[in-house]
Amino acid sequence: MPHGAVTLVQGHPLGLAAAAASVVVGLEARPIHVEVCSSRGPSFFQLVGLAEAAVREARVRVASALAGLDVLLDEYAVTVNLAPADLRKAGATLDLAIALGLLAALGRIDTRALEGTLLLGELGLDGSLRPVRGLLPQLDGARQRGLARAIVPAQNAREAGIARGLDVRLAPTLARAVEHLSGRRSLPVALPTEFVPVPTTSRTDLADVRGQASARRALEIAAAGSHNLLFIGPPGSGKTLLARALPGILPPLEFEEAVEATSIHSVAGLLQPEQGIVNERPFRAPHHSVSEAGLVGGGDVPRPGEVSLAHHGVLFLDELAEFRRGALEALRQPLEDGVVCIARARARAWFPARPLLVGAVNPCPCGYFSHPRRRCTCSEETRQRYRARLSGPLVDRLDIHVPVPPVEVSALTAPRHGESSQAVRTRVNRARAVQRDRATALGFTGRVNSALSGRELERAAPLDRTSQRLLEVAADKLGLSARAFVKVLRVARTIADLEGEERVRQPHVAEAIQGRLLDREIAR
Repeated sequence: MPHGAVTLVQGHPLGLAAAAASVVVGLEARPIHVEVCSSRGPSFFQLVGLAEAAVREARVRVASALAGLDVLLDEYAVTVNLAPADLRKAGATLDLAIALGLLAALGRIDTRALEGTLLLGELGLDGSLRPVRGLLPQLDGARQRGLARAIVPAQNAREAGIARGLDVRLAPTLARAVEHLSGRRSLPVALPTEFVPVPTTSRTDLADVRGQASARRALEIAAAGSHNLLFIGPPGSGKTLLARALPGILPPLEFEEAVEATSIHSVAGLLQPEQGIVNERPFRAPHHSVSEAGLVGGGDVPRPGEVSLAHHGVLFLDELAEFRRGALEALRQPLEDGVVCIARARARAWFPARPLLVGAVNPCPCGYFSHPRRRCTCSEETRQRYRARLSGPLVDRLDIHVPVPPVEVSALTAPRHGESSQAVRTRVNRARAVQRDRATALGFTGRVNSALSGRELERAAPLDRTSQRLLEVAADKLGLSARAFVKVLRVARTIADLEGEERVRQPHVAEAIQGRLLDREIAR
């Protein structure tokens, strides 16, 4: 058997070896250089390099797994260094690299077999390899760093099959990885994972929604252009039902979107190994008691929050005014920039965050202000305090504001005759295709209307004099901010796309303005 690098120190053989691994910070894979030194002497196993508890416990898992290979560490002094030393390491992903590096240092495998190979996996005490989180971004990071190969747990096969440009091998156990590196029996290659996008499933079909024609129309516009939406209405008016029907009218995920969503869910530990890839748009509906870290991300080891887990999908915030003020205000930057930056003393983590946000709120604490049949019991002062829970800057970032009045009894008893989600989704898909073709033809960075920059919007939605004058008057009368002005124009562009119109005309602008009539009422 070929041996590792061995030198003599004070008459004792000293084995040195190195292995390549990585850890994930946000969605960025940071390379970890695992250096192992072993020598005969008083038995100890020390691990250095700013390792968290789960990493330090690797010595127990590694020692037990090696014992299953008849490699006992009782006579060895082992030191493992995880470089760079100033980067915190968390989780059990480094187990496989430490174990194989140690075997190389002991001369059980050739150190050259580890060169250019990324090693990822958590070890069981019996030497089995368990799936790890964040595999996809780590494989992509290895490819960018020029590594040619990787050995990962067999249970991560479907996720590994998404990676491109890398020879990824699947190991069920440490013993099989050793056989592969020793040239005795090769590990199977991770087969490409087939991506079959499916329409997002929803238990609510738009055909089940009675009445609420204006809210249904707003839902279609929001889906077509990925515009954030705010429903305002009394309890029982159908706000939640409408929001839960939204995923059913969205177009299927594209492959690039699916890869981003998969990376986020993998890092969060929410990706099932047998699933491998997220093939439908996420729908997240956190309770209003969610913390700021739970909503936008955070923690000692940064993890994505709900706004990132809903990336390319829907984030539904029911009872919006009941959320913690700090959590809601933390949404302002992600809604504007499409990313979340979590800053810690030793690292900064970035997560994508471009969900379609849908908020639902009552007009007052009792919920019946302006109700045609029920009396509101709130004082004006109470209503003002309730409205103040939603700050002006937050409301300003929601593209469309829709009043949802109580449903008339006649609509509830009438035979169901509304359009189905499938019919609406067909129009949404057609409008999205128009936006995608326009973005390709004009070289836009944004592929949906809600992501168009001001300069891109000028080219995508030029206005005639009548439409421009209408928008200027409305902005003056409603006191629209510059941001709200741009959002109205984006929504008008989407309405024109739904109507199959190449140019934005006055009726499109007028309908878009209707979605901002509540600005002053909500934010005052």
